[in-house]
Amino acid sequence: MAAKYKRVLLKLSGESLMGEQKYGIAPEMLSNYAGQIKLLIDAGVEVAVVIGGGNIFRGLTAVNSGIERVQGDYMGMLATTINGMAIQSALEFAGVNTRLVSAIKMEQIAEPYIRRRAIRHLEKGRVVIFSGGTGSPYFTTDSAAALRANEINADVILKGTRVDGIYSADPEKDPTAVKFDFLSFAKVISLGLDVMDMTAFTLCQENNLPIIVFDINKKENLERIIMGENVGTLVS
Repeated sequence: MAAKYKRVLLKLSGESLMGEQKYGIAPEMLSNYAGQIKLLIDAGVEVAVVIGGGNIFRGLTAVNSGIERVQGDYMGMLATTINGMAIQSALEFAGVNTRLVSAIKMEQIAEPYIRRRAIRHLEKGRVVIFSGGTGSPYFTTDSAAALRANEINADVILKGTRVDGIYSADPEKDPTAVKFDFLSFAKVISLGLDVMDMTAFTLCQENNLPIIVFDINKKENLERIIMGENVGTLVS
C-alpha cells in the first residue's frame, strides 16, 4: 500500500523525550521515536523533524528565575539543538541518514538553514532535523515547525502529543471532554481550542497546511497516519 503523504514534518515536544523522568532525555524514548521515523523512511516518505526544548529549558518560564525573556528564548533554542543532536544519534544508530540543521550558526555541530539544501536532503532520503527554533526570540517551536513545514512544501504537520487528538477540554482533567476527529481551522478558532500557538496556527491556516494531532506514544500511530488511516484529529 502506497503512503498517503510524500513529505511530512513531525513536531515533537521536548517533554515527550522525558519518558517517566522529570526532565532530561530518556534513552528508550529516543530509540522509540527513531524506530517510528525509520518505518516512514523505509516506506519512501520524506521526513523533517522539529523538536522542542521543554525537557531541558523553557524560555517562557525563565522570567520567574530572573532571566530576561530574550535570553531565556535563546537558551530554549539551544535546548532544541541538544535534543536535535540526541535524536540524530538515535536515528543514525538505527541506520537512518540525517542532517541536523540549525537556525543559529554553530558549524561544528549543525548545518546552517538553507531552504534549497534542506529540500535536497529530503529528496535524497535523509531525515532533516530542524533545531534552534526560528533563530529569533518570541517564537515557539510550534512556530518554527509551521514555518519550516511551509518552506519545504510539506504535505502535513504531524504533531505528536501525549493525548490521542484534540478534545473539547483537557481529557487528563475533564472526563467529559469530547474528542474531535476532524476540525476546520475556523472551528478551532471559534471554539478557542489549543492546538498550536496562534502565530503557528495562522501560518498553517493561510497556507492551507493540514495538521494532525495524535498520540505519538502508541508505536503504530505514525505508520497508520502515513498509510491514510484516520488517527488522532485532522485540522484542515
